[in-house]
Amino acid sequence: MKEKLGRFWLEWRWFFLFIAVMLPFRSTIADWNQVPSGSMKPSILAGDRIVVDKLAYDLRVPFTDRRVLRWSAPERGDVVIFDNPIDGRLFVKRVVAVPGDVVELRRNRLVVNGERAEYTPLTAAEIGELPVESPERYRFFHEHLLGSSRVVMVRRDSRGSYGQLAPTRVPPGTYWMMGDNRDNSSDSRVIGAIDREAIYGRAHAIAFSVDYERYYAPRLDRFFTDLP
Repeated sequence: MKEKLGRFWLEWRWFFLFIAVMLPFRSTIADWNQVPSGSMKPSILAGDRIVVDKLAYDLRVPFTDRRVLRWSAPERGDVVIFDNPIDGRLFVKRVVAVPGDVVELRRNRLVVNGERAEYTPLTAAEIGELPVESPERYRFFHEHLLGSSRVVMVRRDSRGSYGQLAPTRVPPGTYWMMGDNRDNSSDSRVIGAIDREAIYGRAHAIAFSVDYERYYAPRLDRFFTDLP
């Protein structure tokens, strides 16, 4: 038995060493997370595997939520990973307002601290490059606000209260999250402001991507690309 255990260790020791290093690495330094929905279209698609920098804001004790060092805080425009406070699922959204900001939405137009976002429609050529099916069903804009910008989309038939939000002050220690796909995102309009302790890191790249609608076919053009 001792001889068998010795051979087993010799054959598998590098595997166990890899696991011993990789698990703490993914817990505290960097990770890759699967995106299950299209709430961040057109920047991030369902089926993307995004790379998350877990050292972007602080350092945590491996396998815990305890922070031991902090050197930064999420900023408006950051794409972050956090726990949904309602059901604990891992979400990816964009920070649109930070603690103390007053955020509102007027007919799908974002307003922060009384400053209205500027919206510039994408050109036909720009829309043609977007990885979105049936783009004729949507309107696409460059949204510029308080030093950050991104491409957002809304349905052409967008109606009702989902594009409305009364002025809301973001409580201390929390952040207001929204998806770039404004008519299809369960974000802070649904789940409320997100506690700073629930934010794990900032997403900055796509490692690889598969298309759920086409039997998990790889989207090779999205492999190893930066987030737009």
